Amino acid sequence: MQRWVFATVCLSLAVCRGQESPVATFGTTVVIPGGLAGKIYHIPANSAKLPNFDKLEPLGTIYTRGLNIPPREFTEGFPGITDRIEWFAIDFTGRFYVANPGKYFFRLCSDDGSILYFDGKVAIDNDGAHSTLCETNSIRLSGGIHNIRLSYFQGPRYHLSLMLGVVGPKDKYFRTFNTGEFKPPENPADWKYGNPDVLTVPVNPDAGRTSLRDVLRRENPMVLRSNLST
Repeated sequence: MQRWVFATVCLSLAVCRGQESPVATFGTTVVIPGGLAGKIYHIPANSAKLPNFDKLEPLGTIYTRGLNIPPREFTEGFPGITDRIEWFAIDFTGRFYVANPGKYFFRLCSDDGSILYFDGKVAIDNDGAHSTLCETNSIRLSGGIHNIRLSYFQGPRYHLSLMLGVVGPKDKYFRTFNTGEFKPPENPADWKYGNPDVLTVPVNPDAGRTSLRDVLRRENPMVLRSNLST
């Protein structure tokens, strides 16, 4: 299977080749602690939806704390991927800590398709081949550690985008979701919610492959669709 060439990204992304031995860094940072790890896959041309990741071999991994890639020409590429501008998918997984439990609104915008999962449940389904499209949904999050997964694919030219925003119980406006703002207390004794021991259990990259009918709808979640570009 063809391997890709990755470039060093000096902002919020660090890149390494996918391999069985310890990762080889192409920058000064290999892993962003507490961030999102995105496994990169090659997908067949003319794919119209997210692939079955079980049948694919990851070609590399990129790391980031947040996803804010506004609509851009596909020739500009996706940050961290320099040798492919069409027909690839990225499967992000990670954890975050909720210190203020309550209702959160999440907005997922992408070109092409994407699906957002929390704790193994679909929260937003924005899959399919389309121009930048936004889906918004609400979910009530308890205090403590939660698993997040965001699957994304870039299909055909001419644009790409991927943005995840959040509004918390005490917020008025959407901002970019960033795991750096959802870190657990450094001192286990200061944990108000949950058990620090959960951090010793590896994130399950296969969690969250459930049907939309299994989504736990809470308090009439709002769904918003809007086109940002063509």
